[in-house]
Amino acid sequence: MRVVIADDHCVVRIGLRMLINATRRCVVVAEAEGTDSLMRILSSTPCDLLITDFSMPGGRQADGLKMLSTIRRDHPALPVIVLTMFTSVATARAALAQGVRAIVAKSAAETELPLGINAVGGGRRYISESLRILLADTGSQMSELPLSAKEHEVVRMLASGMTVSEIANHFQRSVSTISKQKNMAMHRLGISTDVELFSYARDSGMST
Repeated sequence: MRVVIADDHCVVRIGLRMLINATRRCVVVAEAEGTDSLMRILSSTPCDLLITDFSMPGGRQADGLKMLSTIRRDHPALPVIVLTMFTSVATARAALAQGVRAIVAKSAAETELPLGINAVGGGRRYISESLRILLADTGSQMSELPLSAKEHEVVRMLASGMTVSEIANHFQRSVSTISKQKNMAMHRLGISTDVELFSYARDSGMST
């Protein structure tokens, strides 16, 4: 398989290349250090698999979910493995909803990335053991109070310090739309103040 890798840390890309080469079924054809360079590479370099960090510097696709949404829109047949440090179940579910085929924790990449590549190559999904445990433990909780992918994006970006106006500009949506998504998220979560919303985002791992 022809693989594109993306991570803003050079040392991580070196490690990824070594792990991928060791599988003997893949070859790295291009590397990206951010979302902007990744989009350029994907538009010009044929590949069979993308292995990418969730959060990297870039333009309008700097947010992980926005990046994944753009890739899914422009390259719907491209399998994607997300390599990440996040531990939020909500973020994991939102990433899977964007068509991600595998989520591999960076802390377990050495042992789990080859498993993820094999699974995706065989048409299956793969989720790191640590995240599988979290998904299982919080399954009932998540199903009772689900946030849509867009609501999750808004809450997470608010927690990162962005204002409603900045988020609206970032995603090219109206301020009214973002405000409605924020209010709906708060309603679903039974939250009435911004302080409570930020606390929820922190406790859920959205602001890490």
